[in-house]
Amino acid sequence: MQDFRTLKLLDRFERVFNSFGVDYKIMRKILQVKLTMDGRRVPTIFSQNAKKKDQESNNQYLKSLWIYVIFGLFTIPFVLMGENYLFQMSLFFGIFTFFVMTSMISDFSSVLLDIRDRNILFPKPVNRKTISTAKLVHVAIYLSFLTIALVSIPLIVGLFKNGLLFFLVSALNIILIDLLIIGLTALIYLFILRFFDGEKLKDIINYVQIGLSLMIMVGYQLLIRSFQFIDLSVSLEPQWWQVFIFPMWFGANMEMIMHGSYKPFYLLFTALGILIPLLSIGIYMKFNDAFEQNLQKLTYHGKAKENKKGKLRQLFLRVICHTKEERAYFRFASSMMKNERDFKLKVYPSLGFSIVIPFIFIMNGYNTNFNELTTSKSYLTIYFSLIIIPTIMILLKYSGKYKGAWIYRVAPIQQLNPIFSGTIKAFIFKLYLPVYLLLSIVFIALFGVRVMPDLVIVFINAIIYAVICFMVLKKSIPFSESIDQYNQNSNAGIIFGLMLFVALFAGLHYVSTLFSYGIYLYMVIAIICLAALWKQAFNITWAKLMG
Repeated sequence: MQDFRTLKLLDRFERVFNSFGVDYKIMRKILQVKLTMDGRRVPTIFSQNAKKKDQESNNQYLKSLWIYVIFGLFTIPFVLMGENYLFQMSLFFGIFTFFVMTSMISDFSSVLLDIRDRNILFPKPVNRKTISTAKLVHVAIYLSFLTIALVSIPLIVGLFKNGLLFFLVSALNIILIDLLIIGLTALIYLFILRFFDGEKLKDIINYVQIGLSLMIMVGYQLLIRSFQFIDLSVSLEPQWWQVFIFPMWFGANMEMIMHGSYKPFYLLFTALGILIPLLSIGIYMKFNDAFEQNLQKLTYHGKAKENKKGKLRQLFLRVICHTKEERAYFRFASSMMKNERDFKLKVYPSLGFSIVIPFIFIMNGYNTNFNELTTSKSYLTIYFSLIIIPTIMILLKYSGKYKGAWIYRVAPIQQLNPIFSGTIKAFIFKLYLPVYLLLSIVFIALFGVRVMPDLVIVFINAIIYAVICFMVLKKSIPFSESIDQYNQNSNAGIIFGLMLFVALFAGLHYVSTLFSYGIYLYMVIAIICLAALWKQAFNITWAKLMG
């Protein structure tokens, strides 16, 4: 078995782990197996071209980190922009926190909540603290790779511009932020594991992930609005609520150390930035035995709720699905989206983003004048809710229970059309429509009933966009591939290209508002286009799918 460089580096801290009651030798063996298995998980983009030997020797996650290197380049201006370290480094750490926290929610939560190795390790003479610490270190290893990809180039630039002290303090702050994110995420999961169980627990976890996603977006806006721009200079008026914006803790210690300014709130923020990360990790390490014990609740499925479908729901299903086969696949896809935990871990945070993003653009455009807002065309920002569609369309082919896809082969399926059309309709009406209705209610409250025709057009365009995404993306039977193969970064280029259609839809919509009854003409054209695309999109045979 391969001896990884990260494990050799970890060997230097053997005494530290042993002092906390962790059996380091056994933990190292567990990590070695986990890292070896990680190297054998091949993202779809590499699966056809990579040789088997390369797949077993290389970790494909590391190959996908280039996208984070590119994201990191966009933070360089915050390092170069001046010497107002509280402002520029708070934004720098805020952007870093955004990327790390979203990765923690979408990619690493499944590792923290993984219970698949329990049947192997628990009967063995391995103490629970060693198992849970191995899991935490496993997450920390990959989080460190992500961190290096994001901040290495900006910090090197900062080293040459601002000196060694800037580099060392920034690196220490990055480590503290990583510790804070890991500790707080684990403690949140520990709390909900303590008070919930069964299916309710799994639902609560998904709701918490959506909530964390929303908090990240809102917190970033509060961070920016903490500063005031006056005559091209930046000023800060301390407020009590700024204590909860933790990127400012680390920006404050940069200001204090680099400029020698020891104001009371700098000292308070610096103390919080040091104590809270260490305290959160310490508390988690103290209660990690309880965390592992409560994870057992995830294996309890509880009593299934009786699904009593009323006549109205059956009528609705008959209206949107015209054949028995399509209705059957609609119900199947709806059930998978509702009950597939791995699928929800990937999708639900994206749904949270789609709710917040339109309002962020409205807030940035209109800070004070509400009357000007209500008479404007800012309702077109609702098009930003469409940007999640490509990601979810890609995810529709993945599942944690993908081995059950053999049923597609043995079932007497004559045509593939109802499989795909039923699944797309399930996505639109079960996942996207609830989010869109919530946004529509708020937009009607903000802009009045005058925008209702516009909201109808946006929904029609959303369906057209979903069909276009289906036509462009690689075809695969829904829920038939392992979700371990999903790699968001490998699809970044395709997703970005598809987002150009959103800009096109919004641009055409804006042009239609410049003419009398233009939006109604646009609505008719959109319906005709949808009907034509829908008729052509799902003409797929087994030969085309396999070829």
